[in-house]
Amino acid sequence: MEQWKRTILSGNSCFNRGDLIDARELYLQALALAQVLFDRWRVADEAVAAYVISHHNLADLHLSLGQPEESAEYLCTVHQRLLNVIQDSQMAPALRQAALRHSNKTYSELLGFVGQYGEYPRTQRLLNSNGEHSRSALQHPAARAGTLSFGVH
Repeated sequence: MEQWKRTILSGNSCFNRGDLIDARELYLQALALAQVLFDRWRVADEAVAAYVISHHNLADLHLSLGQPEESAEYLCTVHQRLLNVIQDSQMAPALRQAALRHSNKTYSELLGFVGQYGEYPRTQRLLNSNGEHSRSALQHPAARAGTLSFGVH
């Protein structure tokens, strides 16, 4: 977790300075760490948060580069992954619960993106095919408890 934190913070510093190429490289490194360690971190909520933050930071970066379709891909990828984890009975219950809580944020970010930038093929497919599942999952009381607070722009 500490290596992920250092990497995401370094990426945030680059992003804030306008050094978007180095920020992208650091965010991709952070995402790789979050993906590899996703189901291995001791604290499931931290694992899911790191995964979500890594994707959302990359989405923000691509918006800054004028690449909204790339941004949409990152937003869709993270939301779809959380939906898959929620439904996967082979995953640890704590990880499934964390995914449910954080799916509230990913769904909200995805809807906000579509409202501001319009639909793209993947956003349309994801929201139309999983929209009902997403809405019902987000109505679950545990989903409302999750928040992201580390490293998000």
